[in-house]
Amino acid sequence: MIRLRRSEERGHAQHGWLDSYHTFSFADYYDPKHMGFRSLRVINEDRVAPGRGFGLHGHRDMEILSYVISGSLAHKDNMGHREVLGPNEVQRMSAGTGIMHSEFNASDADPVHFLQIWIEPATTGTKPSYEQTRFDPEEKRGKWKLLAGPQLNQDVRVFVAELNGGGDLSYELGADRHAWLQVIRGSVAVNGNPLRAGDGAALSDEPGISVRADGSEPAEIMLFDLT
Repeated sequence: MIRLRRSEERGHAQHGWLDSYHTFSFADYYDPKHMGFRSLRVINEDRVAPGRGFGLHGHRDMEILSYVISGSLAHKDNMGHREVLGPNEVQRMSAGTGIMHSEFNASDADPVHFLQIWIEPATTGTKPSYEQTRFDPEEKRGKWKLLAGPQLNQDVRVFVAELNGGGDLSYELGADRHAWLQVIRGSVAVNGNPLRAGDGAALSDEPGISVRADGSEPAEIMLFDLT
């Protein structure tokens, strides 16, 4: 079974400095039909104006991933991390018993476009942790690149892939596994269903996933393999 979540159906918040689309209910956007999928709770697509961002704020008992599509994101937290995140990097925070951090556009000239992802943890009250990993863009071209998995406090694997126009890729789902596929850019067909940037698809009771890049431009996709 495949359920589609179209880009234009998402929640939208425009704050001037922040343009944000919410795949699932978040902040002032609430839709009881879209509270998450399995342990996947938040996919926010954010565009932040130059020099602006999210001031110091807290999280607890949540696995948080940030993935920059373009631009750069500056991160500071109360564990002493001072980092800048760019494309072809992934940032992981396990909030656990509590973490305080801020996120700002690292540029005074260019916007930053990124995905923020929240995953509900398998256990609560754990020690907070932080990890940032850079990878070669070749690692995601025409194949699945694992962004996060064993280090998460949840039975979830997160992948990213980039396909040239006409390229295809498949993924076998294990027994009793579910998947969410999010289109970051470009257009694709997922098990025959056309999707474009911002669209998502929930897959359950499917033996596998077949993705084909439909347009002439490259497509980038993110895949969540979930219990």
